[in-house]
Formats: sequence, C-alpha cells, structure tokens
Amino acid sequence: MRLQGKVAVITGAASGMGLAMAKLFASEGASVVAGDWNAQRLDEAVKGIGATGGRITGSQGDIADQATAEGLVDLAISTYGRLDVLCNNAGVMDYMQGVGELSDEVWRRVLSINLDGPMFTSRRAVRHMLAHGGGSIINIGSTASLHAGAAGVAYTASKHALVGLTLSTAWMYAKQGIRCNAICPGATATNIGETMPKDQLDTAGSARAQEFAALIPAYLSPDDIATLALFLASDESRHINGAIIPADGGWSAA
Repeated sequence: MRLQGKVAVITGAASGMGLAMAKLFASEGASVVAGDWNAQRLDEAVKGIGATGGRITGSQGDIADQATAEGLVDLAISTYGRLDVLCNNAGVMDYMQGVGELSDEVWRRVLSINLDGPMFTSRRAVRHMLAHGGGSIINIGSTASLHAGAAGVAYTASKHALVGLTLSTAWMYAKQGIRCNAICPGATATNIGETMPKDQLDTAGSARAQEFAALIPAYLSPDDIATLALFLASDESRHINGAIIPADGGWSAA
C-alpha cells in the first residue's frame, strides 16, 4: 500500500475530487480526516469508506472559518497521532463577473474559501510537519490558476493566488522535508456548479468563459485527479516540490 501508516487531511472530501481522494487514500492505507460543509454528504462518505475497512473521521464545517480549518489538522493529530498529507481541495466558483461587475460579497466569499482556507490549514500543518520530519501538501488549483478565460475575476484571482501559496511554501520549507505541489484540473465532473446559482450568473462573463470552454479537449473524472494526488502524497514523489501540474487533457496547451 502506497500510503500505509500515513495520515491525511482532505478538505471538500464529501463529493467530487475530494471524495475520490478520500476513497483512494484510505484504500492505500492512509488514515483520513475528511472535512466538508455538507453534513449529509459527509456522513455518507464516512460511512461508505468505513464500510470498506478504511480508517476515516469526518468533520463538518466551513473551511473559510479559521477555527474550523485549523481544527481539521488538530483532529488528525488527536485522532491518529500525526499528519503526513494535507490536501486543500475545497473550493467554490464565482458568478463569472469581470472586475467592473464584481460585488464585494462574491469577492470575499470566493477568496475566503479558495485562499484563506488553504492558508489556515497549511499554516497549522506546516508547524506540525516541521516538528515531525516533514510532509506533503497538495493544493487543488484549476485551469484558472494558469489562464483567465475559465471563470470570473474572483475565482481566477483566488486560484492564481493559490499557486503563489504553493510556490512560497515549497521554497520556504524545501530543506526541512515539506513538499508543496498544486494540481490544476481542467474540465472535471464535480458538483462545483452548485456554488454558481444560474440566476446570478453574469451574462457577458459567462459568454466569454464559453469561448474558452470551446477549446476543452477532454473531460476528466474525479478519479483522474485522485490518482495524481495519490502520487504526490506518496513517497514516490519525494523529490517533486513546487510543481504546478495541469491535468486537463491539454487544455492549458492552447
């Protein structure tokens, strides 16, 4: 098993890519702390993975809340005695607004979940990892981490900033055993569209995003992202640090 004896925290773990990671990590021997805001889905995920023999503990809450985010790391340590892997997967979309149409409410909501949350969890995790020989942090970015056409300004800015958080973390702690990499998924079958109410979408911004979406060469499954995350979580990737990895079928090559 590729993660035998390791402990992993995964945010947004009750659906989509996060659920695929939780299932795969547990099947590969990891003890998993699964965080998600949706209590019903989280309960189903924990029961399902537990029924297959996986070791998993769930924690419901809003990752944008500092106490909730830090509590995931603390829960891993109190329950399983350590933390080896942190996967910052939770995220929300914006409403496709350009900066001229953007509201303060949408800006703060998207940045708090997509950027503040990963900062809170990473800060807590790094302090533990420094004292215990290192670890792997995996941030889930987006094609919007690399391009501007896939979403509105809030989501694009948040995912670009997540790359900056990734690179800084990788550089700062490279000599102390902590690795930090980012996966940038392209079009992937998840439920993130639920965070983007159709009646609030900006018409012009959506039209511009559709022009970029027309270039999509392939649609991925959550399992495609989970297998890449497994590699980055495992010791097989011990010399990979600060990598920003597109997983989009070649969309970012356009």
